[in-house]
Amino acid sequence: MSNHPAPLVVARDLVKTHGRTPALRGASLELGAGEIVAVTGPSGSGKSTLLHCLAGIVRPDGGSVTYGGERLDTLPEHRLSELRRTEFGVVFQFGQLIPELTALDNVALPLMLAGTARRAAQERAADWLERFGVPELGGLRPGELSGGQAQRVALARALVTGPRAVFADEPTGALDSLAGEQVMTALVRTARETGAAALVVTHDAQVAAYADREVRLRDGVPAGLGVAA
Repeated sequence: MSNHPAPLVVARDLVKTHGRTPALRGASLELGAGEIVAVTGPSGSGKSTLLHCLAGIVRPDGGSVTYGGERLDTLPEHRLSELRRTEFGVVFQFGQLIPELTALDNVALPLMLAGTARRAAQERAADWLERFGVPELGGLRPGELSGGQAQRVALARALVTGPRAVFADEPTGALDSLAGEQVMTALVRTARETGAAALVVTHDAQVAAYADREVRLRDGVPAGLGVAA
């Protein structure tokens, strides 16, 4: 991988306030194609808000976010929804799987929403469950899965569409160390194989060590750049 990957997602001088509480105070960050970046920092430092702005989930109050040269912060909602459905993969701490659907159908859902036929979507979903080491879970519902299993299903769902950018918000925060290691290994391997850019928000130094680069936030701005071990 190049030491200077082409910027895919670029945030400039982001400002975001929740009520009267400033979450971001001029944060800037670049995420290169094929690069894995960990965003770390204490609770309340703005990590999740930064991820949500970069993924087009939240609009910043000031500053800009561009993706592939397209300004995300000024796009209409229908275009943002399309990007989140086709080119972005988002994973949250608790997976947020749909409880009524099996693991297989949870993974297949983004493909079916994009117009893929059910059988083809399920076949591709099964491939992704196998890639994440949990092919036997396809017929189970989220309530029957352990935390680590559910998070791997959530990762498969986020990656099944072949996104160019993956945003993971504390993906191992609810897991024990072994399950967290398995999830991060699977995420990093998949990002490497597909060339996707990945932004991982975490408070765990062991998780950050999987990244190419670590950006530490403090009080809503990057406190310095370092290279992860």
